[in-house]
Amino acid sequence: MTASELKPILVFDSGIGGLTVLREARVLMPERHFIYVADDAGFPYGGWEEAALKERVIALFGRLLSEHDPEICVIACNTAFTLVGADLRAAFPQMTFVGTVPAIKPAAERTRSGLVSVLATPGTVKRAYTRDLIQSFASQCHVRLVGSENLAKMAEAYIRGEKLDDETVLAEIAPCFVEMDGRKTDIVVLACTHYPFMANVFRRLAPWPVDWLDPAEAIARRARSLVPQPNGFEPLNGQDPAIFTSGKPDFATRRLMQGFGLTVALDAIGEKRAGHAEAIG
Repeated sequence: MTASELKPILVFDSGIGGLTVLREARVLMPERHFIYVADDAGFPYGGWEEAALKERVIALFGRLLSEHDPEICVIACNTAFTLVGADLRAAFPQMTFVGTVPAIKPAAERTRSGLVSVLATPGTVKRAYTRDLIQSFASQCHVRLVGSENLAKMAEAYIRGEKLDDETVLAEIAPCFVEMDGRKTDIVVLACTHYPFMANVFRRLAPWPVDWLDPAEAIARRARSLVPQPNGFEPLNGQDPAIFTSGKPDFATRRLMQGFGLTVALDAIGEKRAGHAEAIG
């Protein structure tokens, strides 16, 4: 069976954070092509009003599913999935959606101190979905929710090669570190797919060592479990497409995409022309 006979896997994020999930998914599904979609025209999602963001994401998927007919869709964005996941499944019942939610359950299972922090966007922090996860799986823990207004943007800049000021980064993560009754936070849930790109920076600046919990591998395993595995397949050739809703990612972003084996489509979603893509040489 050739790769062209298999439907692709669609990976969606507000920006480039979903590349952390794509990286893991490719390891587990080497027979599949992927389509990476970044809603950079709507980035960041954290400050959106819920009704407007729901309407936007559902409309985007109406076009994406029509144009690309993927095997499954991976929503590699906590903010989007905790808000729109149920609506997407209701609107497109024929499609399988794999979501991304804060890894609160595994954090509660692993913590020894009982002090867990969730580092997220403001949108994820305020979501009832997140509170329900805490109530269901971490009621015996002290869970601090830390909603950063700036960290997703900082992570995007960092992965593009821009330098960040240590004090600025530390100010964003410092509220995650709690001391209580002789105990200290020992797990920080990275509840935004952008954040694992900065994990080494976080480790260097942290006031004490903690486990930075990255959900990317677990998301990829879930996707693999839902995708049929062929008995045999031919090696894949060429790069996968990356679609940006703005239609105009900057040079650093396009260069980054190439490093992930992705070729950037030049036009905005729903407007791209067949075969019209750009490789960075």
